[in-house]
Amino acid sequence: MPRRDRTALSDADYANLARFRHLLHGFFEFSESAARREGLTPAQHQLLLAVRGHPGPGAPNVSDIAAALFLKHHSAGELVARTEAAGLVHRVADPSDARQHRLALTDAGEAVLGALTSAHRDELTRLRTDLIGLLADLG
Repeated sequence: MPRRDRTALSDADYANLARFRHLLHGFFEFSESAARREGLTPAQHQLLLAVRGHPGPGAPNVSDIAAALFLKHHSAGELVARTEAAGLVHRVADPSDARQHRLALTDAGEAVLGALTSAHRDELTRLRTDLIGLLADLG
């Protein structure tokens, strides 16, 4: 059952939420199209970004990727295998635990992720004014 808020919602609240969802949807559409133009699936792009952006310590393993991408472990493993077959990531033995493998980007993975990240930064810069205005309206 939905929780009832004690504060009445205004027309502006609904408009802001609709605007926010529209901006997010547009950004995701942009992101998926950009990945496909680079020859990647959107999931492969997300994997590359999760590997490169992993907060550590150390390089991520498949479990870390599954958590970062909200995937089941076996689905993350399959995504890693497909992306590895494409030459974009490789597995490296964990020096502290030989049973574990860590993930690293290949040079090709670094190059394609760099191009995509630059394009995404440009798109976020383009959206900045709308996002800041929307967030200010929520305050």
